[in-house]
Amino acid sequence: MTELALTAAAPTTERDPPVFLLSFRQRDELAALAAQAGWRVVAARRTDGAERRLLASGAAIAVVDARGAIEDGLAAVRALAGVAGAIGGALLVLVSRGHAARLGEFYDAGATHFLASPMKEAEFVQALRFAARHAERVGGGSTGVEGAADALGWRYDPALQSMQVTPALAAMLGLSETPSVRAMLRSVERHDRGALKAALARLRGGLQATAFAHELAGAGRVVEHLQVDVRTGRVHALIERLSRVDAGAAVREALAGVRNAVGARRWVQRRLGERHEVGIVLVTLSRFDVVNTAYGRPAGDAVLRTAAARLAQVARETLGKRAIVARMGGAEFLIAAESVSDAALAATLAQIEDVMARPFVVEDAILPMGARLASALSQPDDDVAALLKRASEALAGEGGSHTALSVDALAVDLRRALDQGEIELRFQPQVVVATGALVGVEALARWEHPALGQIGAEALFAAADRAGLALALSEHVQRKALSEAAHWPAELADLRLAVNVTSVDVARSNFVDLFLDWVDGSGFPRSRLTVEITEGGLIADIAEASRLLGELRAAGCRVAIDDFGTGYSSLAYLKSLPLDYLKIDRKLTQDIAGSVRDRVVVRGVIDMARSLGLAVVAEGVETDEQLELLAKEGCQFYQGFLFAQPLTGAELAARVGGG
Repeated sequence: MTELALTAAAPTTERDPPVFLLSFRQRDELAALAAQAGWRVVAARRTDGAERRLLASGAAIAVVDARGAIEDGLAAVRALAGVAGAIGGALLVLVSRGHAARLGEFYDAGATHFLASPMKEAEFVQALRFAARHAERVGGGSTGVEGAADALGWRYDPALQSMQVTPALAAMLGLSETPSVRAMLRSVERHDRGALKAALARLRGGLQATAFAHELAGAGRVVEHLQVDVRTGRVHALIERLSRVDAGAAVREALAGVRNAVGARRWVQRRLGERHEVGIVLVTLSRFDVVNTAYGRPAGDAVLRTAAARLAQVARETLGKRAIVARMGGAEFLIAAESVSDAALAATLAQIEDVMARPFVVEDAILPMGARLASALSQPDDDVAALLKRASEALAGEGGSHTALSVDALAVDLRRALDQGEIELRFQPQVVVATGALVGVEALARWEHPALGQIGAEALFAAADRAGLALALSEHVQRKALSEAAHWPAELADLRLAVNVTSVDVARSNFVDLFLDWVDGSGFPRSRLTVEITEGGLIADIAEASRLLGELRAAGCRVAIDDFGTGYSSLAYLKSLPLDYLKIDRKLTQDIAGSVRDRVVVRGVIDMARSLGLAVVAEGVETDEQLELLAKEGCQFYQGFLFAQPLTGAELAARVGGG
């Protein structure tokens, strides 16, 4: 590559630790001095994100050049002092002699060393050596960016005309760790190559260190810090990310966390262009459209993430760390690797079949999926399109196709299930926190779908809503729960029953009268019935909600606000409603064992309920730690897997009778 054919002007050693240099006016000149003395340099002109850049650089020495920019320099020292202290690093400040009187301010801000100008080059080098000794003694020095697992960088040897890149950069660009110079040039977008050529020209002109910014596929906006090793003539580059939030957006698929189709095609084409043999596997998830229809897009997204993780694990185990996984679109994935044997490809196919046959768990649902697979090995004249076409044709001919389940088809299935009584009930025990006594249950719906397996209450109601059957399903569950509870054996005669009421229910003008008719017709006593309604079911019309709940309470039922913490969650809102219980959403319950802040939030909710005379029921309690913390905060009741999973009526009777 002629652009990198530099004369071995002044060579730097590959000494650690690197130096992070912030100079508002003389960045390149100072960077060149440090490079000539043997330090690798990451240099900047602005304070924006300086703390993050220092930490990311792996440097143990930070230099702030405050000459001619005293206030900016002081602000920079304040910004960097925390990071420098945390890593046991040194913070060297350069000041003009006219500002020497302000050195105390720099000391107070966190500087560990200073140097006043005018200064000789040797004095600057010695100051760096003192700073390096301080960093070594205090923090043990630094391994530097190139030693980090995720470091991005490269080295060019003009004598050998060879490139070497870090493993992380190789993986990101889809290159080998010893790529051709031409391949590396192609990693710089065409519109950024002028900046690269200008930086190389500065090095050829005798500058030992410089930098240029550009877009890098897989990393977003970056700065490449270039310097020349005067001993060997090698050019070193450290690549600093400027846009970590957007890193990988160009070639990575945000949802599944793997490469996207563009990144995969680029990777395969580069390998083929370098005359490597490439093996690929295409994987299409079976019945994915069924999951999307029945459970909604969030469930489908969760399945895609799980599938990507499983495929990545298989690829690592059978093809090694250099294999890639990509989502090509929809529910189709690709695994690719170079120099793959037939045996390794066969092992990969077998393992994929195994891991995809395992159920996918989303929320409380267990989803059987499966997959269709096809593989192909590259031929000498293949390009990426030809290779993918052969694999796609093999996939199309492989069979195992399935019939998509549309919303209309799901509606037919659900209506049939309602008519034939196939929607079953489970009862989630509600327990006294202080004593462990079982005092009530919440009725939950379950549906054993012929294709999807068991569908839980949340997903079931979401599917019913999309199919226009939410009201029919809600009525079915309420009436079935009342009927079953009315016929409970004597050992369950003291338990309260909680049934859920939806926003669709309360929208009925005669809902209260109709609901109470069902209660009385079932024979279940109103005094043992709790009506649970979510915040979302009430918030549209607080006045009407207050009237409706008041009628239910006046009729002898108790009322609970369900999933508190997911909606409006206001004290004024609660004060306006006639309630008996407040149910804390499972997410808040599980957060109580997290940070102090999470615990304070839960405490605030419980205190709010107590001030209004409401009893508190915590949902989703799964650990002893959660229960202990809830007890300390004054929560009265809980439900969750810690006590029991949702039970059938027979299991509930056996549990109570045996206890």
